[in-house]
Amino acid sequence: MCTGACSKFIAIPLYILALVSIICNIMLFFPDFDTTYAAEDRKGEDRITEEVKYMSGLIGGGIMVLIPAIHIHLTSAKNCCANRCGMFLSIGFAAAGVVGAIYSLSVAALGLANGPTCLYKDPDTLNQKWGTPFANTNGSYLSDKELWSWCILPQNVVEFNVGLFSTLLVAACFELALCLIQMVNGLFGCICGTCGGKE
Repeated sequence: MCTGACSKFIAIPLYILALVSIICNIMLFFPDFDTTYAAEDRKGEDRITEEVKYMSGLIGGGIMVLIPAIHIHLTSAKNCCANRCGMFLSIGFAAAGVVGAIYSLSVAALGLANGPTCLYKDPDTLNQKWGTPFANTNGSYLSDKELWSWCILPQNVVEFNVGLFSTLLVAACFELALCLIQMVNGLFGCICGTCGGKE
């Protein structure tokens, strides 16, 4: 396969994965599909999971992957960046995508390990309070669904966060793999050409 064609094969999934990451990050701001918690969080009350505010899906897995995807796609287009210089530049863009994917992956893993922010009953005082009840469980709550009932509000917040952070984690893993492949592909394209006729 030509390096230019390989770039196109890599860019298209990167577009999709970047879009998925952006959507997941935005949705995480609205647990239970309710805007109330985001509005209360803006007033200084902790209602949104801390890792969501890092915006790793929007910035890391989204924008930092979307920009390289555009350039990588251009290296497969005729009479554009489909030359040795374009392939050389794609290595740098893909490296930026790697950094973004690692950031998204790290924050998603942290979000899964710490669990969501929710209203729960404090076992010591038996009072209801907002916080992160699973923060000290090292992610063991993930395999014990009975613990998920600790969170009272937002409803189904554990399932919501686990589903979306897991999606971000998987998307970031694929983005990381594709960007690393493009770095190798870009190196070959820089050395051997793109088979596109314009070198």
